Amino acid sequence: MTEHERRVKAEQRERFDFAVIAGWIPPGERVLDLGCGDGRLLRYLSETRDVSGYGVEIDGDSVLGCIRNGVDVIQMDIECGLSGFEDKSFDHVIISQALQTMLATEGTLNEMLRVADEAVVSFPNFAYRSNRAAIAAGRMPVSEDLPYDWFDTPNVRFFTIADFEDLCARLGIQIRERLAFDEAGREVSDDPNLNGSLAFYRLGRAT
Repeated sequence: MTEHERRVKAEQRERFDFAVIAGWIPPGERVLDLGCGDGRLLRYLSETRDVSGYGVEIDGDSVLGCIRNGVDVIQMDIECGLSGFEDKSFDHVIISQALQTMLATEGTLNEMLRVADEAVVSFPNFAYRSNRAAIAAGRMPVSEDLPYDWFDTPNVRFFTIADFEDLCARLGIQIRERLAFDEAGREVSDDPNLNGSLAFYRLGRAT
């Protein structure tokens, strides 16, 4: 896949990702977007759901992209926690297809549910059937939702829907809703750990 083809596919997938997340965000909420890149998700939510809030990003070029997109952004390392934010200062905290790039996975999830009532997480499912086939053939998978080659991927955690749900149970995190989609964008309910390429979760704490 050429760089241009990868970029076009990523943009198409991104719009789909945004629409799914927006379906869980009531209008007018305060939102924190972790690993926000150039702020396109937060801009989309502002335009479609009238949200307010901040993006959090460490990369300098992406921070400049946020400014160009009219998104309020804070430059900081999420791996170090969210100590600059008070408890329950947001309605939702989002991490969209970035959790797999984090080293401090547990700490990030716990911090998200400290600063907000609810968290929204999306990630590529490493146990998707085409990824399994690639591994069985002796190769690292490259797919719609894992578009990078092994030598240039930003991902440091390779986990599955089953792995993520086990972690949530261990951390006392309540899964309030889950959606999974195949590479064609079709929602799957039959064995999502096998048939789902991209997973979305709405998380909270038991009340």
